Amino acid sequence: MELRLRQICLVAGDLDPVVAELRRVFGLEICYVDAAVAQYGLVNALMPVGNQFLEVVAPTRPGTAAGRYLERRGGDGGYMVITQCDDLDRRRRRVDELGVRVANPLAYGQFQGMQLHPRDTGGTFFEIDRQADGDAGDGPWHPAGPDWQSFVRTHVVAAIVAAEIQSPDPDALAERWSAIAEIPLVRDEAAVATLPLANADLRFVVASDGRGEGLAGVDLRAGDAEAALASAHSLGLPQEGNEIRIGGMRFALV
Repeated sequence: MELRLRQICLVAGDLDPVVAELRRVFGLEICYVDAAVAQYGLVNALMPVGNQFLEVVAPTRPGTAAGRYLERRGGDGGYMVITQCDDLDRRRRRVDELGVRVANPLAYGQFQGMQLHPRDTGGTFFEIDRQADGDAGDGPWHPAGPDWQSFVRTHVVAAIVAAEIQSPDPDALAERWSAIAEIPLVRDEAAVATLPLANADLRFVVASDGRGEGLAGVDLRAGDAEAALASAHSLGLPQEGNEIRIGGMRFALV
């Protein structure tokens, strides 16, 4: 029962500046803009990071779930952890057993998935998807468009290796996500609870920035950390050590 981190989604009040900063700092290219998200009152852009993706969405009208999330967390920030599985039917049975609601079922031909209700998961949106013809890491991935592979640029960053979810009670949140994923937690020397996916870790940490519970950070495998840090400095972006803040998120270069 493999579960891979495939996509991290940010939400922003204004799409273009956040996308421009991610592209400039991390050397990324836009592979797809999905017109279908208009039905949710959104615009978006996806950028491959190796065979994973950073997505940014922004609301286009009042009353959207994304807009309410921006208000609740006080501005731009992390929005969704999107994973890829090899058996969606079993995953669906598991969330039903746990009483976790599906906020949005997804069905686009070979791509099927489920966005779980954040009130039942805690933390942030947790999405589990299956691309029937895309088990290979470089294969099809419907949300990224038909030819995402030609937009991959890995000279600055090459992979998403971890995501960090903060909470006033990170241990309880970690246990909930572990139960949903059916993956045992591990703990580092600082006793931080980590959910080890097949290709990345999900860390659960204490919320300490005053923004409450939510997706707060990402670790990126860097091919040229100095170039990323220099670009961030030229744009006047907040940074501390190997960490850069863009779109309300902490991006650590590792």
